[in-house]
Amino acid sequence: MHIKKILLTNFRNYKNQEIVFDEKVNIIYGNNAQGKTNIIEAIFLSAMGKSFRARRDKDLICFGENSAKIQVEYKTIDREGKIEVIIDDKKTFFINGVKQNKISDIIGKINVVIFTPDDIDIIKEGPDCRRRFLDMMISSLKPNYIHILNNYNKTLEQRNSYLRQIKYENKPKSMLEIWDKQLSEWGEKVYNYREKYVEKLLEKIKVIHKTITKSGNLEEDISIKYISNCKDKNKFLENLEKAKDIDISRGYSSLGIHRDDLIIYINGKPVKVFGSQGQQRTSVLSLKLAELNIVKEEIGESPILLLDDFMSELDSNRRESFLNKIVGNQVIITCTDNIEGTNSYFVENGNCIRK
Repeated sequence: MHIKKILLTNFRNYKNQEIVFDEKVNIIYGNNAQGKTNIIEAIFLSAMGKSFRARRDKDLICFGENSAKIQVEYKTIDREGKIEVIIDDKKTFFINGVKQNKISDIIGKINVVIFTPDDIDIIKEGPDCRRRFLDMMISSLKPNYIHILNNYNKTLEQRNSYLRQIKYENKPKSMLEIWDKQLSEWGEKVYNYREKYVEKLLEKIKVIHKTITKSGNLEEDISIKYISNCKDKNKFLENLEKAKDIDISRGYSSLGIHRDDLIIYINGKPVKVFGSQGQQRTSVLSLKLAELNIVKEEIGESPILLLDDFMSELDSNRRESFLNKIVGNQVIITCTDNIEGTNSYFVENGNCIRK
């Protein structure tokens, strides 16, 4: 799988830009704040339906303009295609000129795995970052998961709203059973997906991490554990009933898959708490490489790698181990310096020039 070409119109700081990519390694280089990451962002948005950094769609539109457009031409083992994204007061997606009704309709057409310096947040920050990592990986492979997760979240919002109605409007508690039942049903489905892919991650990450740390004469053992209170639907319903009064007083649901976590251990200790900076970065690298292997295994071809200023975060040993593991993928890298012998583009003030 590879991207052949991308066209940007009024996207971020690009007025009108066309970039033709090589099937292997592509270097996008230049000084900071010139627009390198915007190219990575446009590709990711076309693949996943949303940006990995913008909170508002209007932030994606060039200043002074009313709309933006992204066009991506891609090729897989058995087909060619084009995804078009029009951004104005909302995002509209087209595949080969045909309008798509849902974001999930475009997911899976282009498979990408992205590496950014902010990936360290998967380790350092709260459970929501680790859930987001899991959900994005699963969504890219199983678009139906988006539908299930959205239904869970909608049910959660409705339950929380009714909890506040009980508290402030004296609505009957008995009606809460309706939302509890729906929440447990959607929650069980989300849990089953997550558990399956955590098992796949564990299988891949142990081998990958041992290889990476062995090259630095460390040879650490890594493991991951999925923490959830939704393993059993009936037990979850019982726990919701027990927590009912607490939830009413707080006005929100204290239990559910929206509280799940993914704990990463190095040599039996949580790396978030006890890991050094190097161990945390290596853990993230291993986790993302495990994601890469899972995606490749599931779709039957290599996904596209997007590396946004990622290499600068690695020491020489980790960089070498990483590069050895991505042979065969199309790679699009942003960095400050050019790498000779590769297909490269120089970016300056929203202009991308092939060198």
